Amino acid sequence: MNLCRVLGTVVATEKHPSFHGRKILVVQPVDETLAPLGKSFLAVDNTSSAGKGDVVLVLNEGSGTRQVLGDKQAPIRSLVMGVVDRLDLGSR
Repeated sequence: MNLCRVLGTVVATEKHPSFHGRKILVVQPVDETLAPLGKSFLAVDNTSSAGKGDVVLVLNEGSGTRQVLGDKQAPIRSLVMGVVDRLDLGSR
């Protein structure tokens, strides 16, 4: 799982049937201080509540994503699994 910040949504008039009815988000990996880390990528929102600026947990592995969705043929690699309410690093 990756910690990411949602940068925005993707709108497409034509898309693979596996994406119909699903929100596609642009997400940016972040580190534990929420600083950007690496390149942004697309992820399908499995929570239906994530939006721009939210910090989310992203499953970024195709086989696991297809298992969660229950669709062995879905061409979906990255899936938003949850919105992070709070990040508590404890004492470091």
